[in-house]
Amino acid sequence: MPRRISIAPHLSTEELGRADHQAQEGLESRQYQIIWLLAKGKTTEEVQEITGYSRIWIYELVKRYNQLGLKGLGARRKGNPGHPPLIDDVTQAQLWQALQGTAPDGGLWNGRQVADWLTGVTGRKISR
Repeated sequence: MPRRISIAPHLSTEELGRADHQAQEGLESRQYQIIWLLAKGKTTEEVQEITGYSRIWIYELVKRYNQLGLKGLGARRKGNPGHPPLIDDVTQAQLWQALQGTAPDGGLWNGRQVADWLTGVTGRKISR
């Protein structure tokens, strides 16, 4: 018989079920559902079959939930602003102007030519 995963008692199964139904996003709802199913005694294999998530991902989710509680669930990218833009608005306007004309070889612009143009303007090596 497969070993059951231990779920920290941050919430009761009833509270997890309510949290699943009240979740604003699909990802958050699915994560609550996974923890809820495991807390109800389902095996990892059963949860995999029901949700379509891999065993490794389920283990990672359980680890986060056991350590952080509800803070370990949900979309964790919300507060991540991402990488800053490669070029500012002025450079983007200059690029737009350049693209309205012909490419340096007299033909149409391609990715390599745009990357070369950006490298020349920014002084940073830009690859296509």
